[in-house]
Parts: sequence; structure tokens; C-alpha cells
Amino acid sequence: MRLDHQTPGRAPDGSAGDADYGRIGVDYTAYRRPEPRIAAAIRDALGPARKILNVGAGAGSYEPTDGDLVAVEPSAQMRAQRPAGLVEAIDATAEDLPFADDTFDGAMATFTVHQWHDLAAGLTEVRRVTRGPVAVLTCDPTLLSRYWLHEYAPEAIDTEARRYPPVDKIAAALGGGQSFAVPIPLDCTDGFGEAYYGRPERLLDPGARKANSAWSFVPPEVHARFTEHLTRDLADGTWDAEYGHLRTQEHFDGSLVLIVSPGEDLYERTATPQ
Repeated sequence: MRLDHQTPGRAPDGSAGDADYGRIGVDYTAYRRPEPRIAAAIRDALGPARKILNVGAGAGSYEPTDGDLVAVEPSAQMRAQRPAGLVEAIDATAEDLPFADDTFDGAMATFTVHQWHDLAAGLTEVRRVTRGPVAVLTCDPTLLSRYWLHEYAPEAIDTEARRYPPVDKIAAALGGGQSFAVPIPLDCTDGFGEAYYGRPERLLDPGARKANSAWSFVPPEVHARFTEHLTRDLADGTWDAEYGHLRTQEHFDGSLVLIVSPGEDLYERTATPQ
């Protein structure tokens, strides 16, 4: 039976979490484009699933194109930025999914669970409507301090650490699962915070910071202090003396994780009888 959870306090554009994408989502897709190697990991986690739900779908990053996909996204700003060729997203929230039990073979949620109003209710709903694997791309809050940004803008990293749910809490709410570390490539095309581990100059762009919701929770003086500090350290070589090796490091083992809850064994269900 469908749960009856209504999400309170939605922003004017429909954003249902703690971040207002009507305000910060402008030009989001200029900075947040799907990274193919991460997309491949998500698709692999979904196995043979063909009918797939994307919850908190945003502008459509990481949506598989080889199946029947349904996208759910509460923010009108983000729905409007979905590229041509992707399905139109439904205006709904994770906590109140308008689907019958076991509608989908698989489900996914990328960079979104930390913004849900009620994590447990949302994940319970996702599991209710999904009979197969659920793949959640998120960050492990205990590992965020690995990133050099913690030295330059601890407020932004500490904000993220408070927002991201513990990995075991996500897996438990889905009925069990495993987490896998996801290496971040040096030339990552998805501009989440750690994607710039070896390209610090990119974070001097206000648009790059705006495309990461944590920065919307820190005051303007933190932005100003960060910009001044990093600009100075890049100019005089301080950053490179400490972190310059990251400019050529092919991958960064940061906080990015993929949590996979298997659900029903789709391999058995879709196997051809002998």
C-alpha cells in the first residue's frame, strides 16, 4: 500500500528539500554534466532493470537511455533544464511517490538524498515502488574532510557533513545493501565539489560554487574569504607546494559512494527458461 507522506514547506519553484533550486539552480547544467565513468557504475549497479525510476532527477544527469525511465523532480527550475531527448520529469517528491507497489525494476537517486525532507520516508517509498535494485549516489560525511577545501572553506565542508546522511542509515532504510567507493577522475565533467580536487582555479568561479548547494548555506563573507585565500595561495605557490601533486593524480578517493540495495533478484526473474 502506498504511504501517505506529504512534503511540507516547498519553495516557490517546488524545491522540496533544504536547498532552493529556484534560486541556485540557474545555469546548473553548465557546471553539472554527467561523468560517463560514474554513469557506467550506476548503470552496472542497476543490472538488467529496464523500467527505472530516477528520484530527485534534477536536470537528468546519469539517467540510462537504454530502458523505460520515469523521472521525479519537485523543482520547476531543474525540470526546465532537462535536455531535449530526456523524458519529462513528474512534479513529485520522494516522500510521496505517485506509483503502485513494485512498479519499477530498478531505481536510482544521485546527489539528492541529503536534501530530502524525510529521508526514511523517502527511501521507504522508493523501496515500496521498486522490486529490483536501488542505486544511491551520495557522499560519505565521514570522508569529506579528505578534500583540501576543508582547509580553505571549512564552513562549506562542515555544512555538507551535517547534511549528508550516514551510509549505513541509507542502506538500512532500503532494507539492506552495500556501499562502494567511487573514484573521482581528474577530468570529471560533473562539477560537484570534489570534482575540482586537481583544478582548484575552477572553484574561483562563483557559478561553480553556486552549482554546489552547500555554498548556498554559507554567508557571503565566507565566499569572499575563500576567494581571497585561494587566489593568494595559487599566486604565490602555496597551494601547489601542498597539493600540487593532485594536478596530475588520475583519481581522487574522496567521499563519493554508491549504495546498492539489491531487492528482488532480477537476473532470476528475467532469465530465459532452459
